[in-house]
Amino acid sequence: MKFVKDKEWLVKCLNESKVRVVDCRFSLAEPEKGSQDYNKGHLPGAVFFDLARDLSSPIQVHGGRHPLPLVEDLIKKIEAAGIDENTVVVAYDNGEGAYAARLWWLLQYLGHDNVYVLDGGFNGWAAANYPITQVIPSFDKTEFRYIIKPELLATTIEVKDIVEKKPEEKILIDSREPKRYLGLEEPIDKKAGHIPGAINKPWMEGFIESRYKNAEKQKQRFSDIDPNKEIIVYCGSGVTATPNYLALKEAGYEKVKLYVGSFSDWISYEDHKIE
Repeated sequence: MKFVKDKEWLVKCLNESKVRVVDCRFSLAEPEKGSQDYNKGHLPGAVFFDLARDLSSPIQVHGGRHPLPLVEDLIKKIEAAGIDENTVVVAYDNGEGAYAARLWWLLQYLGHDNVYVLDGGFNGWAAANYPITQVIPSFDKTEFRYIIKPELLATTIEVKDIVEKKPEEKILIDSREPKRYLGLEEPIDKKAGHIPGAINKPWMEGFIESRYKNAEKQKQRFSDIDPNKEIIVYCGSGVTATPNYLALKEAGYEKVKLYVGSFSDWISYEDHKIE
């Protein structure tokens, strides 16, 4: 796997100065739980990045429930964590994969390729009886040189263009569970259904027991999709789509974009149609 590291690899690298571990644990139901869990115990040397405060910007009329964070704010957080362009970053959550993959995608968007997701997350680490600490680390501030990669990001205008023109060379993937995609149930957003023309590839199907399926099995998941086509992935708010983004890249798909605002942004426009 190009973008996923196992706990056996990480435990050997914990003391390396150029490896930075980032705790991304979060709960949509209990927004403070991630930071509380971090304070109770985390991987040695891990810093904490909060989904709502650090990996998103405040909610507005448009932009979805977890809008793209302001670049300057994210850079400040990254630099305060002692991360520069040469640092190897390993992100983890509880093992769901989505919160860690959100940071993974954001760093990719900033042109930082040395970033990985810890397979199995905190729960897998703890189950192996690997070291856990309550010590909050501090690092010297760095300068993080970044180059934004706009080709990784799909805009609302771009998605609307696909819906209206239905170009054969572009595909929309809805990463949510089938009952939300079909509009049978919507526990979070104000409207139910999906963006017209989108196909459903539930993000959780990329995992087995909180671990990513290997690259070959990811290829099998997406075998009905032409790798020459441009793919835009979305979910409810741009978080659980990121494991699908990562899985597609692992499977060898090159033309992949994330619609960060996702369905919650799409339905914020009254004229946007829903299937």
